[in-house]
Amino acid sequence: MVSARQRMVSVLGSTGSIGVNTLDVIARHPDRFAVYGLAAHSSVATLLAQCLAFSPRYAVMMDEAAADALRSQLPADSGTEVLQGESGLSRIVTAAEVDTVMAAIVGAAGLPSALAAARAGKTVLLANKESLVMGGHLLMQAVRTSGARLLPIDSEHNAIFQCMPVNPTTAEPSLAGVGKVLLTASGGPFRQWSLARMETATPDQACAHPNWSMGRKISVDSASLMNKGLELIEACWIFDLAPAQVEVVVHPQSIIHSMVQYLDGSVLAQMGNPDMRTPIAYGLGWPERLESGVAPLDLIATARLDFEPPDEGRFPCLRLAREAVDAGGTAMAICNAANEVAVAAFLDERIRFTAIPLIIERTLEKMPILEPTSLAIVEEADTEARRIAAEQLESGLRGERRIGKV
Repeated sequence: MVSARQRMVSVLGSTGSIGVNTLDVIARHPDRFAVYGLAAHSSVATLLAQCLAFSPRYAVMMDEAAADALRSQLPADSGTEVLQGESGLSRIVTAAEVDTVMAAIVGAAGLPSALAAARAGKTVLLANKESLVMGGHLLMQAVRTSGARLLPIDSEHNAIFQCMPVNPTTAEPSLAGVGKVLLTASGGPFRQWSLARMETATPDQACAHPNWSMGRKISVDSASLMNKGLELIEACWIFDLAPAQVEVVVHPQSIIHSMVQYLDGSVLAQMGNPDMRTPIAYGLGWPERLESGVAPLDLIATARLDFEPPDEGRFPCLRLAREAVDAGGTAMAICNAANEVAVAAFLDERIRFTAIPLIIERTLEKMPILEPTSLAIVEEADTEARRIAAEQLESGLRGERRIGKV
């Protein structure tokens, strides 16, 4: 039974790492939160277990066969109704009962539901960076128009949010006195690898992140530093920053999650163990702080903190993302779509790791940049970029050994 004090939460992407960690934090505070809706693509067994544990009003499966399977396996008295597809997502993010939406669907597929939640005036906990990369103009406009509240869940942007002046009512960040932000990157598993060695990297090696436990797509993005490029774009939208105000700093220990440099010379940093439950708990409880289950940071055991500049010669995806945000318009959606196609091909062992930036760069070169004035324009750019990127896969690019400018 939902109490008057509980906030109703819908979790999109509930079977992924962010979704699982979100439900872990929610379970620690049953007096404060209740689950209204859960959504996943096709992981029937995991979503079934989550439904039995949290008794959501609705469970949404994007895959139709998976929805049928979940429907048949849920006990008749579970109280959970199974929905399917985008219409189901829309219902669990726009319902009047819902206060908070955790937007954690991976990739471009997460944009429509995140946008719907913002337009409905919800508190949106944004863990899907691609929503801002693709449709940042649309999403931020929706937040401002509806009075929604957007709280970043990516560890780096959550850290910046914690270190930046924020309106206590709207959660809108202020740039008062801010010089720039320092976006930290672990450097990924290939930080010390040569280009020649990266040419032979396997998907399992790319996914073996030294500090974080993440899904395979985001792990490959971390290995290529495209994840940091997408986060640079995301930071520009969330905090209304120019690209020149965002500096990427490699910090292998992943203890400082990001920093804000002020005009008076001060630098504020948010530190903590690398565990996504910290930013999730901060978003769920904001403006209060909640117990998250994360162990306190032991500074003596940490012993040292190292910093170095990123090597864009070995990791050109970071340069490509910066060029996309400089170009503006649909360039960021094109960059994201091409990256998703290339990463999927690499995970399927159809291309080398070092071909990922080549596919992105060639796709950007072949497409016009338009003003993203509607969701339809953004989605059309995404679709066309995927088509062109797929053509690159079939054009013999998989055999090329060069990287960077072509």
